Amino acid sequence: MDFTAEMLRDLTNAYGTSGHEEAATEVMANYLKDVVDDIQYDRLGSVIGVKKGASSEPRVLIDSHIDEVGFMVKEITKEGFIKFLPLGGWWGHVALGQRMQVITKKGPVLGVVGSKPPHMLKAEERKKVMDIADMFIDVGGMAKYDITKKLGVEVGNPIVPDSEFTVMNNNQVYMAKAFDNRVACALAIDTLRKLQRSKHPNTIFASGSVQEEVGLRGAATVAHMTNPDVAICIDVGIALDVPGYTDRVEKFGSGAALLIYDGGMIPNTRLRELFMDTARKHKLPFHLSYMERGSGDGARIHITREGVPSIYIGPPTRYIHSHNSLLYRKDYDNTLKLIVEVVKRLDKKTVASLTAR
Repeated sequence: MDFTAEMLRDLTNAYGTSGHEEAATEVMANYLKDVVDDIQYDRLGSVIGVKKGASSEPRVLIDSHIDEVGFMVKEITKEGFIKFLPLGGWWGHVALGQRMQVITKKGPVLGVVGSKPPHMLKAEERKKVMDIADMFIDVGGMAKYDITKKLGVEVGNPIVPDSEFTVMNNNQVYMAKAFDNRVACALAIDTLRKLQRSKHPNTIFASGSVQEEVGLRGAATVAHMTNPDVAICIDVGIALDVPGYTDRVEKFGSGAALLIYDGGMIPNTRLRELFMDTARKHKLPFHLSYMERGSGDGARIHITREGVPSIYIGPPTRYIHSHNSLLYRKDYDNTLKLIVEVVKRLDKKTVASLTAR
């Protein structure tokens, strides 16, 4: 594996669901320390790397949220089974039967998501998506085996998918948990690495914001703290080159997704045109996409203070919000090249033109 693959491995293998991102922010900070002038944190725990360029302005925020979807222990039954609540969006079928790690003070505890045996379900029950409230996590508890005393499992413990970064047989495809949104954290770090060898007419703030999956909370504090003039919000796109879809542009090999709309933000059109012009100039693949429901960090960032021209960009990814997502490395690389080239163009005049009347 090269540097980027190893970085993706380290970032995705780290446990860091919403509100419990410390292990992941530590990994990101370790990668940032060699390419930034300063590392800062907001009071929620978001990490921010500051890289000075030829000018202190404009202030360019490269945002990536660092939390992953997961769960939290809400109850422990007298039989030793764990009832849990979701941190982020989960579809019941995706969680059922999967391995989980319960993160305790004593260390991770392996478990599996269980439910009523399918052989015992009524016919109408089998036709429904099982609700997460009807599931439980089995960590091997049994009568007279107290999982709190023996294993350290307590109400409030975070729970994360048990899935390690893997290079697939097609070695250009990677599989891991937490590609949403550690892919973006890696892209933010790699952007600063590339700019070590190039001049940029601005000051960059590269953030790993917390608690995006539960309400874009870190985005609000990061944006207030950094006070950006422009924001590049990196998040994964959704690849639709799977059975059930035809003739969709969102697919492996299509390069960076540039969103025209999501449920919380209409991206700045002039900034999008700048990305598109830059992609064409450098012969980099890209595609336009949209997300009718849900939103990302830009929904908070773009309405900070007097407003911040913002955009969403990211590589198409299969099976987000699950134990195992897939990423095509060339889409990552082409997204990185596009972000780097745009950042080099974001001088005072260009940024001012994004909102000029």
